[in-house]
Amino acid sequence: MTRTSSDPRRPFGRLITAMVTPFRADGSLDADGAATLATWLVDKQGHDGLVINGTTGESATTTDAEKDTVLRAVLEAVGDRAFVIAGVGTYDTRHTVELAKAAEKAGAHGTLVVTPYYNKPPQAGLIHHFTEAADATGLPVMLYDIPGRTGMDITTETLVRVAEHPRIVALKDAKGDFEGTAWVTRRTDLAVYSGDDKVTMPLLAIGAVGVVGVPTHLFGPPTKRMIEAYESGDVAGALALHHKLLPAYCGFFRTQGVIMTKAALRLAGKPAGPVRLPLCQATPAEIARIREDCAASGLTLGDADQMAHLHPGADR
Repeated sequence: MTRTSSDPRRPFGRLITAMVTPFRADGSLDADGAATLATWLVDKQGHDGLVINGTTGESATTTDAEKDTVLRAVLEAVGDRAFVIAGVGTYDTRHTVELAKAAEKAGAHGTLVVTPYYNKPPQAGLIHHFTEAADATGLPVMLYDIPGRTGMDITTETLVRVAEHPRIVALKDAKGDFEGTAWVTRRTDLAVYSGDDKVTMPLLAIGAVGVVGVPTHLFGPPTKRMIEAYESGDVAGALALHHKLLPAYCGFFRTQGVIMTKAALRLAGKPAGPVRLPLCQATPAEIARIREDCAASGLTLGDADQMAHLHPGADR
């Protein structure tokens, strides 16, 4: 099913969450839980889109078959009313192309292609990688620049070059290089989405159009209000929301983001389950701290006596 945005400046809307992949207590895939979580995020939390099988979806430890199953479950649940973007990036161009084709066959509305990690190709290799991924399907592509995970960045010149491809339409920016991002928004038509919740507001100031968030699993509506306030000219109101949300934005990343996100979702009674090794479950101290961080941003999660039950990896 093809979906198009009513605003060409933001091809996937304003508020997108990189969704966790729920697992059962034994670590097996919980496709029903994924559908339930996606429905709640879209229908109750107002998300415009979801990234499935991204880093927060533990794509490194899910099989291709599991990726297809969870993508199809989410598409069936919310694909008629939200953008469903499939994470397909790997360090192998051929595998990335295979995943992109599978995502298109499943009905995804777009793909997210991260910088190839570990093997650290030259920029010329990145251009070929992204171009082949975009050529493989008719889907719009969002690139993902996160050098802290991949070991290298996508340079401004490379982004300018690949932005000429008609299907490379967006960038998830988690680089923290505001000057570089400003040049990208000046020199290309890429829709830039913040890939780091705590800097969404400053990125808006230099041309970003939204966020692909992680704390937005539980803080989506106020994040969306912050973006809308800034765009409407209410900078003071947007800054007040940014300051209110900052403890949560930072707290979800005190350790690996998916670990804390699943802990917070379990406290909220939402489908999540455990993480898969080599990630490890949140400790009781970390669970207590995420409750504090969320409370500081205005959301009370669970009671203290729930913590023993929820650690380490209770089923939903």
